[in-house]
Amino acid sequence: MNAFDLAFTPALKLAELIRDREVSPLELVELYLERISRLNPQLGSYFTITAEQAIDDAKAKTALLATNPTELPAFFGVPISIKDLNPVLDVPCTYGTSALLQHIPKHEDFVVTKIRQAGFIILGKTATSELGSFPYTEPTNFPPSRNPWNLEYTSGGSSGGAAAAVAAGMCPIAQASDGGGSIRIPVACCGLFGIKPSRGRISPAPAGDRFGGVAINGPIARTVADAAALLDVMSGNVPGDTYNLPKPESSFLSATQQKPGALRVAYVTGINGIASSDTTCKQAVLQTVQLLQELGHATTEACPDFSGLGEPFQIIWRTGVAASDIPLESLQPMNRWLISKTITATEYVKAVAQMQIVSRQIASFFNDFDVLLLPVYLHSPIRVGEWAHLSPEDIYQISSSGLPPVL
Repeated sequence: MNAFDLAFTPALKLAELIRDREVSPLELVELYLERISRLNPQLGSYFTITAEQAIDDAKAKTALLATNPTELPAFFGVPISIKDLNPVLDVPCTYGTSALLQHIPKHEDFVVTKIRQAGFIILGKTATSELGSFPYTEPTNFPPSRNPWNLEYTSGGSSGGAAAAVAAGMCPIAQASDGGGSIRIPVACCGLFGIKPSRGRISPAPAGDRFGGVAINGPIARTVADAAALLDVMSGNVPGDTYNLPKPESSFLSATQQKPGALRVAYVTGINGIASSDTTCKQAVLQTVQLLQELGHATTEACPDFSGLGEPFQIIWRTGVAASDIPLESLQPMNRWLISKTITATEYVKAVAQMQIVSRQIASFFNDFDVLLLPVYLHSPIRVGEWAHLSPEDIYQISSSGLPPVL
């Protein structure tokens, strides 16, 4: 297999090649670091590249392979990237703001620990929009994250760096996170697969939950199987978690290998009368509906009522941004606007309660349907810098129409 094909090989297959001694962890790390060195200046996918640590880890794992161990973790020796909203021990974590360029965490997120335990090798920290607040990744004093398919366009946000890195073969798989579309938007822009899990599936430990259960860690990959397998790796809870889901009876990876039978699929091309999608996005939904029908699934145009989510989501997100304690003057205009209005404790509690009420109503929708098909973006991907001249209010309104792109 040549270097190009190897770079775009699914993560599960790479793990198999390593176990079969057909490729070593060191060879893979050197391959991806070379691609990062060559492509990242154009794409802006990584904020921090942990080359020395990755090579040391790869050498140790390659040496371990020579001892013929009887058991290896599922992704032993496979490279991965971590989004720069998630602390990695002794590696800069900027949260997408230059005010934190010198911030070196002395702890790791639970999800990073789980990824290490699965045998992954961390290549670096991928670009994020400032505090994860934007549907594109263009934080001040950082290069914008560009779409590998067309450098004039955004890779999406806020996990834009992770998606661009996977799409460009600068890592085979990536950890990311999603509050109001931050995994789903970038994978839609870059032609990938991503999952925003249910709250309670992946622990936010050791940090507290500042976003009312809205923001969740999740995978970005080039195949559904890879995304499911990484979700298996990241899943779990620790004592004190606000939300806690029981471990599923079978793995998410095994679910991808089972035929689902005929499903009841609901679909809409906009957001419940609140916002309509452009022609390209609408057509993508309708083409998917046609494919599902051909596969034997029943499709019905129907959607739960999302209208009660807009205001509480904005209150919760404003509160989370304000809790970052980053000086106001260091933030981009939209984040400054988000925290310009003081949110009282009463307003926050009511917002969380309203989100839970609407969530229960949405959950009841699935008594009649197995799947809800929606457009991820309501408009085609934008060019880099296209919204730079807009006011914060306009950016929020256009990107969400009063709602996150998809909740």
